Amino acid sequence: MNPIFSAPRLALLGAVVCATSACSIMPAGGPSTHAVNKLADKGSTSINGDIKIIPVTDVVARRVIANEGSTYFADTIGDGTPVGSMIGRGDVLDIAVWEAPPAALFGSGGGDPRIVSSGATARGTTLPEQMVDSDGRITIPFIGYVQVAGRTLQQVAQTIRQRLIGMAHDPQVVVRTVRSATTNVTVVGDVANSARVPLTARGERLLEVLATVGGVKQPINKMTVQITRGGRIASMPLEGVIKDPRQNIRLQPDDVVTALYQPYSFTALGAAGRNEELPFEGTGITLSQALGRIAGLQDNRANTRGVFIFRLEKPEAVDPAMRVNARLTPDGKLPVIYQIDVKDPGIFFVAQGFPIKDKDVLYVSNAPLVDIQKFVNVIYSTVLPVATAVAVAP
Repeated sequence: MNPIFSAPRLALLGAVVCATSACSIMPAGGPSTHAVNKLADKGSTSINGDIKIIPVTDVVARRVIANEGSTYFADTIGDGTPVGSMIGRGDVLDIAVWEAPPAALFGSGGGDPRIVSSGATARGTTLPEQMVDSDGRITIPFIGYVQVAGRTLQQVAQTIRQRLIGMAHDPQVVVRTVRSATTNVTVVGDVANSARVPLTARGERLLEVLATVGGVKQPINKMTVQITRGGRIASMPLEGVIKDPRQNIRLQPDDVVTALYQPYSFTALGAAGRNEELPFEGTGITLSQALGRIAGLQDNRANTRGVFIFRLEKPEAVDPAMRVNARLTPDGKLPVIYQIDVKDPGIFFVAQGFPIKDKDVLYVSNAPLVDIQKFVNVIYSTVLPVATAVAVAP
């Protein structure tokens, strides 16, 4: 037997190896695929809730997309009514009443004469300006209160005319808005100048109003716009409004427009090409785009069947069978780990539609042989110096 590898020296070698490598400890970049999958059985003590492991398939992707809950201004809020066509409380109205000759009711008032085609004189009378009171009413001589708030000018004119029939001779009524107290839109948030913007009969749209206050202060692709109209609230990425003209809706008096700076991001960890927090646009990105932004997987490390997305998911986006008796987090979310097998070529079609959400963690586990290679490297880097020391020992 070679004296270098005699029993005493081998014992010394083993003792040194065990001491320097702690006998069983190796560096690791994160949980293995096996460790992640075990969570479905034993759960985790780190969070208050069950953890569901869900392989990503076309069915799963469709369910997640269907529960995205995207809102569109054109569908949920709709176009506002142009200013001047709808009367509001506090508006000041000008009302003119015309009678065909011979004038019966307003004929003695002097009025403003106009010559009709028959050569007879028609007489028009302009009533004193009327302010719509807090009950939405105005007062007209001879007929009393008229409810006008929430109605168009044409509707009010027709109501007054109908009530004058029998008192005035073939009355004709013209109603116009002199001053409107309810033509403002409030714009707040991350804009150059928060302000109340007056609307005109032209019918200003969302992007025009934002431009009036100087636009937003942050990049467009990181801004979300929220519109509040009465009891309805809808939000959309500003970039989405710009790309889809239908969403550039006409605003309505008393609308509140809020510009919100919302930088979305996901975090990439493990055997990915990049390990960092990566921002993405308010319009969102897909899994395939996310894989591209992390420069793919590391060929020499990654487990192609061990790509995971850690997410606190809305329960509605998960298979109902998985929601039975599931424990949710305090904010009502279900801890979910989506597993992606990138070795399956078909998964790349699914990945083109599967959405990445804000605060997602995209984790790529090491291939099993990588851990073995680490162990070999530890042994090699530890044993070689020790073996050399033993060889030269007397």
